[in-house]
Amino acid sequence: MAATFSLGRWQLSRAAEKQALLAALAERQRLPALAGAALAAPAADGPALLYRTVILRGTWLPERTVYLDNRVMDRRTGFYVLTPLRLAGADAVVLVQRGWIPRNFEDRQVLPPVATPAGEVRVEGRIAESPSRAYALGADGTGAIRQNLDLDAFRAETGLPLASLVVWQTGEPSEGLLRQWPAPDSGVEKHHGYAFQWFGLCALIALLVLWFQVARPLRRSSSHD
Repeated sequence: MAATFSLGRWQLSRAAEKQALLAALAERQRLPALAGAALAAPAADGPALLYRTVILRGTWLPERTVYLDNRVMDRRTGFYVLTPLRLAGADAVVLVQRGWIPRNFEDRQVLPPVATPAGEVRVEGRIAESPSRAYALGADGTGAIRQNLDLDAFRAETGLPLASLVVWQTGEPSEGLLRQWPAPDSGVEKHHGYAFQWFGLCALIALLVLWFQVARPLRRSSSHD
């Protein structure tokens, strides 16, 4: 009983930690937007920048665009489109997850057209640790269509001075792309579910102890009398 009760309380404490983290992330999103220089700085504090809003200015490198396959948005399957952005006035490149586009179901190898403006652009987004990931079998490929994209491997593959964080572009649909990104998942509901299971098991053990150690002996004693 003590063990299961303690485990239940531990799961509740984990849920409280995750809720505090969500509150902190929401507070970060309300802070003023950062400039792209915050990502270009070599000593940038990655964890402190996560989920902050950022405004980037630079030029797209469309020849390095990557399409992440099997991504769902608005209950449809398609690609997440990622393109490196060379920051204006800095020797740094930021990988931007620009949005989602539907796939061609007649030929999955046909890349859907994405409008990529030339010249300097302004991009507003949310700082993230890495591109969106999905379950994959085997190693990631090196073509335009991939299942996942590892930032360090992509940096070595392209030779680009990629920042250690990426940006998920936000805003209304544009350039043929949707941007209904999922909200951060803290797993609070999971911890509450585990806590309920442990407390339920604790209650069951308590009932069994009462039955076998108290109620049943009392009934036997009464029947003998």
